[in-house]
Amino acid sequence: MSTRWYPIYQRGNPQLRVFLPNFWLKLIRPAHDQPPNIVQFHCSMEMTRHDVKNYLEKIYNVPVVNVRTRIALGKTRREPLKGFVLKEDDMKLAYVTLPKEEKFEFPDIFEKQDLAKQESDNKALEDTKQGFKKYLERNKFRPGLPGWFSI
Repeated sequence: MSTRWYPIYQRGNPQLRVFLPNFWLKLIRPAHDQPPNIVQFHCSMEMTRHDVKNYLEKIYNVPVVNVRTRIALGKTRREPLKGFVLKEDDMKLAYVTLPKEEKFEFPDIFEKQDLAKQESDNKALEDTKQGFKKYLERNKFRPGLPGWFSI
């Protein structure tokens, strides 16, 4: 379960040992419409539904009603030139059901730009394009420059 090495036991004072499993959860956006109280996670293959429930309740204090897990098989494809078959890794998905009164919305991590800033950015882009067109027009007949280069 864990790839960490722990110190060898020695007699004497109590040893400070902490078990740190290699468990992780990644919140993913569902591909299809789901009820607002169901959340989808990508988790490590070793996690069971009990591990997912304990992970969310003990670490994040999230009330969990039910957990369903499934293993999504990785896609297989044939390498075009070499001819052998490649298979992507399988992944385990956990569908966590929250209480009925809870509602989960996927977080919006990107800030909304205000309209004035967006307009000023567009104006700066247009000014840059116009400056480049003027540069091309000025240098259309430079010696040594191929004819197809200037537009």
